[in-house]
Amino acid sequence: NADIAMYHAKKRGRNRLCWFDPAMEAQLRQRSELEAAIRRGVTNDEFVPFYHKQIDLSTGALTGFEMLARWETADGTAVGPDIFVPIAEEIGLIDLLSEQLIRKALHDARRWNHRLNLAINISSVQLRNPWFAQKLLKLLVEANFPPSRLELEITESALLENLGLVRTMVTSLKNQGVKIVLDDFGAGHSSLARLRSLPFDRIKIDSSLVATVTESTESEAIVRSIVSLGDGLGLPVTAEGIETREVLARMLEFGPFRGQGYLYGQPQSAEQTQAELRALHLLQGADETSTL
Repeated sequence: NADIAMYHAKKRGRNRLCWFDPAMEAQLRQRSELEAAIRRGVTNDEFVPFYHKQIDLSTGALTGFEMLARWETADGTAVGPDIFVPIAEEIGLIDLLSEQLIRKALHDARRWNHRLNLAINISSVQLRNPWFAQKLLKLLVEANFPPSRLELEITESALLENLGLVRTMVTSLKNQGVKIVLDDFGAGHSSLARLRSLPFDRIKIDSSLVATVTESTESEAIVRSIVSLGDGLGLPVTAEGIETREVLARMLEFGPFRGQGYLYGQPQSAEQTQAELRALHLLQGADETSTL
């Protein structure tokens, strides 16, 4: 019991103490079971990519998809990334899990119309791996997927840990044509110094700002400033979190850029995405552009 209490104290930070409580033991057991299930899930290839549409707000044209991770457990339960990604990072499985997902996503996206891009989120843990860029380029070659259609989304917080290593990897990937997006801009770590620290190709506004742009004058002012900043630096902007037509109408007032959100639909499986693209004539070999 003392050991369990010590474990909880360590998780909460330094210079703390915890009294043992029976609930701690149950929580620790659940955590252990979840870790074991994640390990089995990676072995059994249970993690799959889902895809969320990205739209040109001014024309309504589909420009691509952001890949989102989902865990389809053996008993049919669907688990979101907020549950399994932090644990996979802690137990050292995030690189293998991510490699499985990226390989599947590149295979799926290879069949899309060449105008459609694939966006992938990269965690700060993955960016600590000095071999990440080489592994990603190898996956691109294996899938015969054009690097120019791939966008890597990096959060601002990831730049705080090891900027030198991240810069080396980003430079290597950009030299091969991969685009780099600064994700969750405006979420609390923003600074011009970080924006200038890497050769970004795009800024992605944090969804919490976009979703409240019609309700909060502060959010509106920040969004307006980010759009103006993007214009000044020659960086196109993506707005994440467009969930209502009111938010869309307000964002259109700020200028032409890309957006995504539940207004355009929920994230879909590879099969659902392919079926929709086939109906829109946006699989490989189709030259039509389609609006939603």
